[in-house]
Amino acid sequence: MAATMNKTHRILIIEDEPDITEVLKYNLEKHHYQTSSAGTGEAGLAAARETLPDLILLDLMLPGMDGLQVCRKLREDPRTRDLLVIMLTAKGTEADVVVGLTLGADDYVVKPFSTTELMARIKAVLRRVEHREEEGEQDLLKSGPIVLDLSKHQARLDDTILELTLSEFKLLSFLLRKKGRVFTRDQLLDAVVGPGVFVTARNIDVHVAALRKKLGKYGSCIVTVRGVGYRFEEA
Repeated sequence: MAATMNKTHRILIIEDEPDITEVLKYNLEKHHYQTSSAGTGEAGLAAARETLPDLILLDLMLPGMDGLQVCRKLREDPRTRDLLVIMLTAKGTEADVVVGLTLGADDYVVKPFSTTELMARIKAVLRRVEHREEEGEQDLLKSGPIVLDLSKHQARLDDTILELTLSEFKLLSFLLRKKGRVFTRDQLLDAVVGPGVFVTARNIDVHVAALRKKLGKYGSCIVTVRGVGYRFEEA
């Protein structure tokens, strides 16, 4: 799916509260996005399959088919599995956020949210895709002074070679490939050790702590998202 920043992006709003939908449409169109909307999960899923929008704002609390079910079906369908999804969730639903991210949502915003925050999140998600498409599959992953050479299996900080374990290297390369996106501990463990391996999700905290220490002042680029997991912010 193309998502370059020099075109008008199409955003599908799946939200059952008309007042919220109208506010979203007004602010999105003010920022030059094209919008469409659906008031139920079933209608939203059908609209996504028909129009293939650049991004979906998906409310979790929908009548009938809820947002988690919609997200799951989007990711199961080859036509829609790469569509960008930002979940809109109420406070106190951390478990749902974790499930949504595990299902493949790209980000989440907690209600009530400011339109400034939402627009920033939308731009960030679209920008990540743009950068991935421009860069493609590369041997070098970079963020500021942090450089990973995948062909040589070597990590550097400025001109210093970092002594990383295999798990630390896998974790850092995964986070660098998907900068800005939040991942649960289980998702990160799958990336590091592979699915089906029996280890506890808290093991990832040990790897993160070790990575932060080796990255020195840039260790803060690995951000803890309370109740969810971790994300990597640009150095």
